[in-house]
Amino acid sequence: MKAVFISYNQSLTEMIQLTMDKLSIRGYTQWTNIQGCGSVKGEPHEGSHTWPELNNAHLAIVDDKKAEILLEKLSQLNKEVEEQGLRAFVWNIENTI
Repeated sequence: MKAVFISYNQSLTEMIQLTMDKLSIRGYTQWTNIQGCGSVKGEPHEGSHTWPELNNAHLAIVDDKKAEILLEKLSQLNKEVEEQGLRAFVWNIENTI
């Protein structure tokens, strides 16, 4: 099992959700209206007058194969909307209840 954390410009919410729906990823946690700044070329998303945009995030626990497919789809989406800001991170899940 893998944990996939996706952080993205809130303008991408529908596209992220559609991607997850197409992969039948039903279980997730979503955070909205969060602040952040990309580590490479990203501009701050702070919800302020100067930096008005905000981010959202999803965390989903999926099997290994689905995590690979999700990352592929997210990578494709990121290439289409690179200026918006989209990052995904994967962690191993050792145990669940």
